[in-house]
Amino acid sequence: MAEMRTEEEQVQAIKDWWKKNGSSLLIGIGAALAIVFGWQTWQNHQMQQRTEAANQFANLLNAYSDQSDEQSGETVAFVANNLQEEFSDSAYAIYGMLILARQQLMDEGDVAAAIESLEWANGQVEEGSALSFIIRNRLARAQFSAEQYDEALSTLDGAGDNETFAAIFSELRGDILLAQGDREGAREAYLAAREQARQSRSGILELKLSDLGVQEGA
Repeated sequence: MAEMRTEEEQVQAIKDWWKKNGSSLLIGIGAALAIVFGWQTWQNHQMQQRTEAANQFANLLNAYSDQSDEQSGETVAFVANNLQEEFSDSAYAIYGMLILARQQLMDEGDVAAAIESLEWANGQVEEGSALSFIIRNRLARAQFSAEQYDEALSTLDGAGDNETFAAIFSELRGDILLAQGDREGAREAYLAAREQARQSRSGILELKLSDLGVQEGA
């Protein structure tokens, strides 16, 4: 009987514990399951989003490379804008806008539209990354072409330091300053570009310096 009472007491203790804690335990289990299945659902959604963005970007590339299609320009613009709207946080949207900007600038001669596309891409990319320097270079050149000199200089100023692009940016800065009539500033920028380029000096850069009265090797 003593054993029976002990078993009965154990059963009763379990019942009492369940009565007190069962609801919170079930809630905890339910929450854990919700988190697991919610995470899986989110992961699946992200995968579908990446796949869709990749497919659209492939269509954009095909359209851009098919110069025989008279509608290719419209297709590129449509897909690039769709990537921008639907997948703005993806690399596909950034590269799509770069291609669109190139089309707007080189094929359509619409500098203002190209600047707008590049400004959006510049706002999306991670600062300090290699891609950010590429975008800033293209954006500053487009602004320079549009005679937006102060904006172009500001774009270069915001780039930060990068050894690979240092000479490119300094030479472009010299071009902008020269266009503004600042010959001394242009000279300093060109000399900086010469120093930064080191072994890969440009013949065109030397001509620019020569026009400003600076001899090669000076």
